[in-house]
Amino acid sequence: MIDVQIIRNDLNAVAKKLATRGYDLDTAQFKELEAKRKDIQGTTEYYQSQRNALSKQIGQAKAKGDQKLVDEIMAEVAEFGNKLKKMESELKKVQEDLQDFLSVVPNIPHESVPVGKSPADNPERRRQRTPREFDFPVKDHVEVGEGLAGLDFAAGTKIAGARFVVMRGEVARLHRALVQFMLDVHTREHGYTEIYTPYLVNSDTAYGTGQLPKFEQDLFKVPFGLEEPTVAEQEHIERAVVDSLAAPRQRYLYLIPTAEVPVTNLVRDEIVPLEKLPLQFVCHSPCFRSEAGSYGKDTRGMIRNHQFDKVELVQIVHPAKSYKALEELTGHAEVILRKLELPYRVVELCTADIGAASAKTYDLEVWLPAQNTYREISSCSNCEAYQARRMQARFRNEKGKPELVHTLNGSGLAVGRTLVAILENFQNADGSVAIPAALRPYMNGTDRIAKA
Repeated sequence: MIDVQIIRNDLNAVAKKLATRGYDLDTAQFKELEAKRKDIQGTTEYYQSQRNALSKQIGQAKAKGDQKLVDEIMAEVAEFGNKLKKMESELKKVQEDLQDFLSVVPNIPHESVPVGKSPADNPERRRQRTPREFDFPVKDHVEVGEGLAGLDFAAGTKIAGARFVVMRGEVARLHRALVQFMLDVHTREHGYTEIYTPYLVNSDTAYGTGQLPKFEQDLFKVPFGLEEPTVAEQEHIERAVVDSLAAPRQRYLYLIPTAEVPVTNLVRDEIVPLEKLPLQFVCHSPCFRSEAGSYGKDTRGMIRNHQFDKVELVQIVHPAKSYKALEELTGHAEVILRKLELPYRVVELCTADIGAASAKTYDLEVWLPAQNTYREISSCSNCEAYQARRMQARFRNEKGKPELVHTLNGSGLAVGRTLVAILENFQNADGSVAIPAALRPYMNGTDRIAKA
């Protein structure tokens, strides 16, 4: 989340910046919460000072041997103690309300991000490779994959439902080869450490990278055991105030929408030594997304499935170096596309199109000849301290003091969409598909997949 102090210092300026990304900051609610917090905090501090002053008087009264005065002062101290306990409880509640308010506020766009109102305003930064000209009717990846007996959407629907696919034979092997190729490039050439993580995460983890609470509808969740009442709730129960909390409640784990979630959370509640930065991780995982709100969009084929694979890049870096790291991470993802000889372009997302946690994002878009357009295959983002603040992920700076790290992530690449791009860009008139040279060592030297 963003630093509350920035909002306190210039609420209107923050609201104006967030408006460029289409977010209407509720300034009235923030002012109300802040006024309440200041009032309670001021009263709390007053009660604390009064209690402390009276406590000193107890010693003086004892020294004089005036027990009656001692008892009177102790009674006052006890009264202030009760008031203080009540105010501290109210302060905790308003601070929690403030935290809830901040938890759904998106990141402030970096000053270099172009202002725009829609994806149409995303400026193109560069292109690589000229798209191939075909001398035969181009088929989309569904026709090509089914012709190779490698993509079976009917089986996926039968097993799980719409937007799932079964891969078979050489196409399944090509999908696996892509994963291995990407991991090898990023670990051997770019210096990333390979990570394997759980595919299910708890709510703290999903909160840390910004999936909760705002985007819960986009996640698949599964029940996992029961959660006992908290200590505070148990106190209420014992006073018979909230009897309904007496029973344990359902606990949930969330299927990861991207490996960014578990990998970034490796540094949650940690203080990383300065000399360990930057941390560079690469992780292959399946990803699960409900695609809430995307009904009717990209329903054909593998462009927008509920389950897909990605090779994810994550960097944990010094704040002063995060924008240089963003350029490097984007370049690392581009290397995969260049090695696979796929035409692509790089666009910079405008303020209206960047993700909630991101301060700046580049999208890599691969050319899909059947659609006659470029489609996203990687999104590379600098989240600055937005996720780190939620996770309390810190490092010891040059002065030895804890400071929030900056977190970055990007696909290197989305495996399914890379497969789609290869099937379409390397298709032949006879229905076969050529294998890019970089992948042939992972396919036992095979240079093409023949039509079934």
